[in-house]
Amino acid sequence: MSPEERRDRHLLVVDDDDRIRELLKQFLSRAGFRVSAAADAAHADRLIGVMDFDLLVLDVMMPGEDGFAFTRRVRAKGGEVGRMPILMLTARDTTGDRIEGLTHGADDYLAKPFEPQELLLRIESILRRAAPKPMGPLEIVMGDCAFMPDRGELTRAGAPVRLTEAEVALLRRLARALHEPVDRLELARDTADATGRAVDVQVTRLRRKIEPDPKNPRYLQTVRGVGYRLAPD
Repeated sequence: MSPEERRDRHLLVVDDDDRIRELLKQFLSRAGFRVSAAADAAHADRLIGVMDFDLLVLDVMMPGEDGFAFTRRVRAKGGEVGRMPILMLTARDTTGDRIEGLTHGADDYLAKPFEPQELLLRIESILRRAAPKPMGPLEIVMGDCAFMPDRGELTRAGAPVRLTEAEVALLRRLARALHEPVDRLELARDTADATGRAVDVQVTRLRRKIEPDPKNPRYLQTVRGVGYRLAPD
């Protein structure tokens, strides 16, 4: 995968071992992926509820709900979440365990200890097989403005409106979840400021370009306590 393709992929690492979880997060982040992490299935469930992920790296042996049970529950959700690729990690390297993991819906199964490079290759292989995420509709209409996600272009009354690269990335991310809130900190992962302040600045500037009344936004809405959503006509 190219560096650009990796930057567009968001992975969730779930492992109850603090050291392993942090090492995996650091390694995959250095490889160019966007990475979030959770210590157990309950934490992972909360993250999946507010953020989109392209792949789940899941430890099998966890306290509470184990990886097998969590995989079954994710698959039962249906929709995009239910189709999310899952790579299982476990210290148990028996044929029966591998079969059980694949039977419950895992896409691949890697036994610990493993070489980090092998993990990376398997992740990329799964992502290449998975269907690409839809960019959203070909044109998003917001009053007299129109945004074309595939081309990254915004027009107002037919005239082109200049967008920065960061503004295009923000609009494209919101376009993949029209009318649905997107977590502010997830949006911040594409910026140099993980606190979300850079996202707030981008939203303010975009509202000046899109909204009839930027102080009372109709299309680029704030979802209190969560983040932002794009609500076109």
